[in-house]
Amino acid sequence: MINPTKLFQMKALWDRFSVNHPKFPKFLAALAQSPVGEGAVIEVKVTYPNGDEIASNLKLTEDDMELFRSLREFSMSE
Repeated sequence: MINPTKLFQMKALWDRFSVNHPKFPKFLAALAQSPVGEGAVIEVKVTYPNGDEIASNLKLTEDDMELFRSLREFSMSE
């Protein structure tokens, strides 16, 4: 069960994050317009202030798609 208080707190944090990083929500909106599908590769890279980097990627399988469908439905229910 989702705690409504925590949900409102997360919403406030997301709103502040969106103001600080306006390109990221636009990126997510563009991604939602062309849904990610099986075979797509998701890559995440973090560059630390000292220049060190860490990165990972994954190729989506059909099993992964249920999570993405659920996330899409959750975000549309706001």
